[in-house]
Amino acid sequence: MMIKRHTKVSIFMHWFNSVCWFFLFFTGIGLIKNGDLDPVGGWWPDLIRGIFFSGGNLLLAHVICGFIWITVFLVFAIVRLRKEVSFFIQEIFTFSPVNDIQWIIKKGIQMTFGYKMLTRLGFEPRIPEQGFYNVGQKLFAIPAILGGIVIAATGIVMYLSKFIVMDTVIVQWSILIHFVMAGVVFAGLLIHIYMASIAAGELPALISMFTGTVPGEYAEHHHKLWYDRIKE
Repeated sequence: MMIKRHTKVSIFMHWFNSVCWFFLFFTGIGLIKNGDLDPVGGWWPDLIRGIFFSGGNLLLAHVICGFIWITVFLVFAIVRLRKEVSFFIQEIFTFSPVNDIQWIIKKGIQMTFGYKMLTRLGFEPRIPEQGFYNVGQKLFAIPAILGGIVIAATGIVMYLSKFIVMDTVIVQWSILIHFVMAGVVFAGLLIHIYMASIAAGELPALISMFTGTVPGEYAEHHHKLWYDRIKE
């Protein structure tokens, strides 16, 4: 039995966000051409600037992609507020501290050493039940959303500073926060990719981001609280 988990709109937004994030991150690194600050060395800024023929074209592509990313998400948030956005926000900000802490500890042990190690360490092998999102997904989603808002806001400040006279301190802080937050969220994105595509037992979650459905057995095992709710 297959269970519907994602709408076509949410699937599109997921992959749209992924493409934009990778494009913005790697073009953003390419814009940093400073021997003391280059996070990956000078070879990448030279390579990416060569692909776009100049630093100006690279900046323009970065800005255009950023504004498209912001615009599409604003439209999505307004149009799908009741159907998807409000549900998403409610789910990721719903926590059960005792249950979720146990999940983090047990899931970490189980993914690293297997279920047998849980028993050897004195834990009950059963992993605490989770809702539509498990606590790991929530701990990525919250900083990703808040970080995305900060990145968008600071990016707009940096862009407008070229046309409007602004306090130099505000612009400098915007630049610093913009790049630091992008690095933090990207690090979380890498963990998210690992959990969704490489971690044992999570393949149905990845496939659902193409098909929109998951097997009933997967839903019952990994998202029992949500599974019981939709069964009713």
